Parts: sequence; C-alpha cells; structure tokens
Amino acid sequence: MNGIVTKSTGSWYSVRTQDGEIHQCRIPGKFRMKGIKSTNPIAVGDEVVFELEPNKDTGVVKEIKERRNFIVRKSVNLSKQTHIIASNIDIAFLVVTLHNPETTTTFIDRFLATAEAYSIQSILLFNKVDTHDEEMDEYREAFQYIYTSIGYECIDVSAKEKYNLELVKKIMQDKVSLFAGHSGVGKSTLVNALEPSLNLKTKEISEQHQQGQHTTTFAEMHPLSFGGYIIDTPGIRGFGVVDFDKYEVTDYFPEFFELKSGCKFNNCTHVDEPKCAVKAALEQGLVSETRYESYLQLLREEEEHYRQDIFK
Repeated sequence: MNGIVTKSTGSWYSVRTQDGEIHQCRIPGKFRMKGIKSTNPIAVGDEVVFELEPNKDTGVVKEIKERRNFIVRKSVNLSKQTHIIASNIDIAFLVVTLHNPETTTTFIDRFLATAEAYSIQSILLFNKVDTHDEEMDEYREAFQYIYTSIGYECIDVSAKEKYNLELVKKIMQDKVSLFAGHSGVGKSTLVNALEPSLNLKTKEISEQHQQGQHTTTFAEMHPLSFGGYIIDTPGIRGFGVVDFDKYEVTDYFPEFFELKSGCKFNNCTHVDEPKCAVKAALEQGLVSETRYESYLQLLREEEEHYRQDIFK
C-alpha cells in the first residue's frame, strides 16, 4: 500500500492513504541503519510503501520513495547528526515576529539559505502586526525591505484579527505548506485561524523569558478543507545548517549569487579576495550588512566543521 507520513512520534508513524485512512506504521530495525545519518529516517511528508501486519491495523514501512526536497537542520543535542523537519514541500512559510519574541535576521537567513539549498519556495509571514505601534511599523518596513529587495515575499498577518489570511490561504491552496518559526511566534494560532477545524493547542508567551512555550512536540501534516496540506512544526530556537560546501554557500544567498560572476576569481568566497563584486556592493550599500554577516557566520561554521573532520 502507498501513503504519506502525516506524523512521526519516534518509533511509530501515522501514514495516510489516498482514501483518507490512517494506519500506524513502524520500521524494521535494520531499516534504521541503512545509510541514514538523520535522527529520523522517515519524516513527515515522505511518500512510503507499507504492508499491513497480519490480523492487525498496524503496518510496516518497506520503502521510502525518493524525496523531491526536504528541510533539514542539525539535531539539538547531537551536532554530528541531522534532523529532517519535513519533506516534499511546495512552500515554506517562516512565521516571524519582531517582538514578543524577536525573530533575528540571523535565524531568518539560515532558514532561507537551507530552503534555497533544497529548492523550496519561502515566504515570510510577519505575524502579530495588530500589536505594532507607529514606530514598530516603521521598523517592520525597514526590516522587510532587506528581504523584499532580494525577491522574497513578505506578508503582514494577524491571526487574532484574521488580517491577510485569505491571501495566505489562496497561496496555500492545493499545495503542501510548511509552517516554521520560533516558539511563541503564533504558528499554532495562525494555523487554527486558517483552518479552525484543526483546533491545535496554543500557549501564551513566558513573561520571564519572552519566549514561547513549546506546544507542538512533533511535526504533523493536516489536510486542508480548501485543498492541500499544512505541516505544523515544533518551535525552533536555533537553526543549524548542514551539508553546505564552503564554495557553495554563496549560491544560497540569491543577491550574492547574482553578483558573483563579477568577481575576479571563480571560487571567490567574498571575504579577503581582491576585486570582489559582493564586497564592492556591500561598500556601496547595495547588499545588506546583516545578510553579509549571516553569510560569514555560515562560512566560519563550515570551515570549523572541515577542520574537525580533518583532525578527528
């Protein structure tokens, strides 16, 4: 039988068949070790082949079909391992808040670079705009310009006031959409506003630390009444990127990729090389300083990983 993984709880996977039936499936022990370095060999969004066990409703996964794409990050506790957040995604919505809690440009840039690496369209949803005063509105416009100027769509939304939700639903229709972001940015509240029948659990922001309390423990895919699927993910505090080659990092920053043909050296890393088009654009104010700093940070991490691999 064929199906799509809609939920993973570690040892069991919920698999939805084309006719809407849900079966709890497991994987054989040997399957786990089959050249898969991820902490979760099967991810939400995976298309799988499974067989029902004799005289049971449960099944055993026999095959994972080839993934079109996936979003992956480093595991929280095991830096050498990775965690696949979800696979076979059409659009990745990153839910952003400028306060309570604050989403940094570094976090956004890491997420966008990962999505670029796996050819996933990304849209930034600026949530809780109903709580902004005039000063915060001006800050949001300047913040958004960093991303709109390089081709990313930014949409102001308010789950509470249902502002711009019809626009988001139109984009999501008949697609597989992933929602990600820090804990507390209002992902679950936003998902509930888009599809009230889901009734996902929500929690308030921690007053002491201004951080969200985790309400989603595992990524989960839900069918939408207006067509398509939504994948709600756990709140992410940090986003460690993986599998980036030092000379390819620039390709995941669209504005740098566009400029690199003007660099003197084909393998320019845009750090110390002479006649670098990216650094020239930076000096002229044509490239965002925060984006460039995020790029340098990723480069430093990749160089550190390379040294660790050489000397381990």
